[in-house]
Amino acid sequence: MTSNPNNPSNDDDTPKDPLAEMLQNLMGGQGMGNIDPAELAKAAGLPNDPQLLQQMFAQVQAMMSSTSEGPVNWQLAHENARRVAAASTDPSVNAVQAREIDEALRLAELWLDPVTDLSATGLIGHAWSRAEWVEATLGTWKRLTEPVANSVANALSTALTQQMPEEMKSMMGGASSMLQNMGGAIFGMQLGQAIGALSAEVVSSTDIGVPLADLEMALLPANVAKFGEGLSLPENDVRLFLAVREAAHARLFVQVPWLRGHLLGAIEAYARGIHIDMSRIEDLARDLDPSNPEGIQEALSQGVFTPERTPVQTAALEKLETALALVEGWVDELTAEATDKVLPSATALRETVRRRRATGGPAEHAFSSLVGLELRPRRLREAATLWATLKEERGIAGRDAIWHHPDLLPTGEDLDDPKGFSERRRLAEASDSEVDDALQKLLSGGYDTNEAGDADAPDAPDAPEKGDAAGKTPGKETEEDDTDTEGPAK
Repeated sequence: MTSNPNNPSNDDDTPKDPLAEMLQNLMGGQGMGNIDPAELAKAAGLPNDPQLLQQMFAQVQAMMSSTSEGPVNWQLAHENARRVAAASTDPSVNAVQAREIDEALRLAELWLDPVTDLSATGLIGHAWSRAEWVEATLGTWKRLTEPVANSVANALSTALTQQMPEEMKSMMGGASSMLQNMGGAIFGMQLGQAIGALSAEVVSSTDIGVPLADLEMALLPANVAKFGEGLSLPENDVRLFLAVREAAHARLFVQVPWLRGHLLGAIEAYARGIHIDMSRIEDLARDLDPSNPEGIQEALSQGVFTPERTPVQTAALEKLETALALVEGWVDELTAEATDKVLPSATALRETVRRRRATGGPAEHAFSSLVGLELRPRRLREAATLWATLKEERGIAGRDAIWHHPDLLPTGEDLDDPKGFSERRRLAEASDSEVDDALQKLLSGGYDTNEAGDADAPDAPDAPEKGDAAGKTPGKETEEDDTDTEGPAK
């Protein structure tokens, strides 16, 4: 029997799928059917849960045999996030918890009314489980991470294709789509892992400073209880303090409609310009031993897929961090004012939240390593000082009026010198006013007439002096005058 180079055979002349042979070689000669899911999970940094891994592995196999709508398998990310969220204790919210959260958020709205000029939202407060948080926020996560995810997935598939021997490329045939989706599957699994882990840390829908769920106000009872562990503070105080923070975030994003799009747009713009170092990925694909899961895990932990920042991206990140700090600083200041005289533990809770937001939790670090973006307000304290200074100078209404337009927002320089913000803004406004006045005068033709309303003639000779109708200079005569007045001598 003549062998077909595009359809190699076994010793018993049974046709052998070239893709199966490639996967068999890739997995150390074991073949897809005999791969140990625990070893695969260990290589990818996923939890070693036998039931979870078997289900995940079945999905990966199904993914490899199907087409994807894009370079990232978002369905796999979604399902992995749900599994990770459910892997730890995630009880459904009971009626008592739902009532406590609702009452806390209602009371928080009342406490905020005297300390801000922004009106209440009228939103209904929700109590979410971790799985419900994943469902409510995944659409925004996709929007925030898709530019980076596409870059990583394309880089991975390109590296795998480049490292493949030429004879294997010709054998791939119709299976090339599977290879293109492999990078998206890997990133989708890792992203789902990160989002699922975050669901065990966040206490509300806006806990990371970005409104992940549009027009929602919610707390996660299980995570609120976890937050209060070890603080030796009344559980009700912790819940009320976090409810005030959530209500303040919701009030800001609802009453300042442009702010959510401004923040998300800044994150998207930053993510679109991220550069993936192809040489590092190519080195990984060339040097890795598939039969050594420890080596794969070590390479992944070294951040080989972490996007690199360009100078332009660094500048964009600084602007983004300033915006995040302004949001967090405003919420921090309002929460302190609203709870100062009603919660004895408010000062201690404020400092706890500040430290937590400044350092971030393990899941937040994992997410930042994956997409190259940290959503932590590094300058929260400076921003809170700025808002407090503006309240002293302008009052509550004047302070909150800063949110009327993005052009009015303070800059990084203003965070460096909060007390000088008003003077710098006054000078800028005065300069803008002068430009506007000059432009208006130009458009109305004001520069074409003099103060008396006559046409200006800057190049015309001076007007005659008073009392000299001929325009002569006193004491001086022209040659023509001399000729006319001189008579003949007789």
